[in-house]
Order: sequence, then C-alpha cells, then structure tokens
Amino acid sequence: MPRILLLSIKTIIGNLENLFAMVKGSPPALAMIMSDRNNPTTQTFSLKDVIGDGFLWAVPKHRRSVEKRLNRKFGFPEYVWKPLKEKRNLRSCLKCGHEHELGVLCSFCYDIVRKETHQMQEKIQESLGVAPIDQEVVVLYDGENDLSPEALKGSRVVEIQKPRPMWFTKNLLQKSTQQSADTKEVKPSDLG
Repeated sequence: MPRILLLSIKTIIGNLENLFAMVKGSPPALAMIMSDRNNPTTQTFSLKDVIGDGFLWAVPKHRRSVEKRLNRKFGFPEYVWKPLKEKRNLRSCLKCGHEHELGVLCSFCYDIVRKETHQMQEKIQESLGVAPIDQEVVVLYDGENDLSPEALKGSRVVEIQKPRPMWFTKNLLQKSTQQSADTKEVKPSDLG
C-alpha cells in the first residue's frame, strides 16, 4: 500500500514538471523527502539550527538621514510635494472663547474640569484613605448643608473648603431622572 502511494505521488510530481516545462521551458526543481520510520536518526532537533540569525534579519542597519525623513514626510518639491494643509474645521468655544476642532471637546474647558476632578479625588483620598470604598461618597462644597440626613444615610461625606464651580451644578449629582417603579407591571412606551 505505501509503495503504491509513493508511486502515485512520483507520477503526480513528474506530470507537474512536464506541465511547467511546456509553459516556461526549464522545469522547477520539485523534491520529495522520504524518511524511514524503522531507522531513527540520532540527531536531536535544535531550534537554533532552524532560526539561526533570523531575529536580526528585519533590523535596519543605518539610520535615515534628516533629508530622507523630510522627503518622506513632505515629499520632494520637484516630483511630489505634500505641503501641510490648513485646518478649516476650527470653531471657537461658546464658554471660554478658545479655538477647538469641530466635534472635539474644548481642551481649555476640559482642562478646568480635569483639574477640579483631580482636586476632588485628592480630597477623597486624603479623608478616606486608599481602602476600598463600599459606600457612596458625597462631596459637599463650602456652604452646602441643605442635604437631608436621609440622603446622607449610608454614605461617606467629603467636604471641600471652596465654593462650588458654576459649571458643576447640583443636578449632576442626581443618580437618575427616572422614578423607581413600585409595581412589577411592564407598561408599553412610545406608542404615540
């Protein structure tokens, strides 16, 4: 059985060589490796023999010069010139007046919010430590004591000794705008 299989593979390879010979002229060299399972080899498999110095093949040997880097970035003036393009999607912020790209948050306003958030996080860490927080944390600014004791029950209170910023309104602290349902009935919506 194995002999018949080997003969059929040899005939297929021969037919392929003849087919390539008619198309191009000289046939490509096709080879088949045969191994005897009865005669094991004494050589051991080594990964170093297979890979060799292959890890260093794709490393550049020389640094690109400044001229070549600039030509890749801007093009060559006589052939292909890619000058910098001006941005036309700039808008001015309605709150602070700084320019920003259309569809992107104003970086100046975002920086103010980021700094305030960082101050809040530092104050929370200073008063509560780095232990895991398993309760809700309520941040109270200077002069805010109008929250009821029921709202503060079961939560940790952190006080910051400065007035609340104008952009940070109290309604941002509300959990949701929907009222909790007392019944388990499911009501259809958007039937208008």
